[in-house]
Amino acid sequence: MTTRGRLVAGMADAIVEKGFPATTVADVVRHARTSRRTFYEHFASREDCYVALLADLNEQLIARISAAVDPAADVATQVRQAVQAWIDGSEEEPALTLTWIRDSAGHPSARDIQVRSQERFVTLVRQIASGPRFRAEHELPSVALTVILVGGLRELIATQVESGEPLADIVEVAVDAVLGLLATV
Repeated sequence: MTTRGRLVAGMADAIVEKGFPATTVADVVRHARTSRRTFYEHFASREDCYVALLADLNEQLIARISAAVDPAADVATQVRQAVQAWIDGSEEEPALTLTWIRDSAGHPSARDIQVRSQERFVTLVRQIASGPRFRAEHELPSVALTVILVGGLRELIATQVESGEPLADIVEVAVDAVLGLLATV
């Protein structure tokens, strides 16, 4: 793993341990087993390292969802595969899921990654919806509808993590909600 990668992983470990608001550069370098000097060779601030972590988490989740969906499957199966992949990815480290959804909202430095993340999720959903099996049953959902779908699922996941309940408990309602929204197009 590169030094930069170790620092980003150190940020993740520190967030799991203390939450982002309480995480310091000292915590990150302790987990990464590097020095503050090394940290500042790679990142200008704690927030820059945090944004790098958010970008990595986002790319990993999008890749996971994309790989999980079989374009030859029927629409209900594709939706279930996408939702299950998203929930499985979120369940692996709930603290990181929550920091991505809740903590990042209060940081101006994270705004660009939030916008890019939303765009990537909207693009992913619309790519899945562009497949022949999907298009045989539905029109391509509008960007606005896709934003509602993505935002609603993110909030549902965050609320479930905050409640301490298993994310597996929301799979059915999430699938039903997505299918219900898609039935409108």
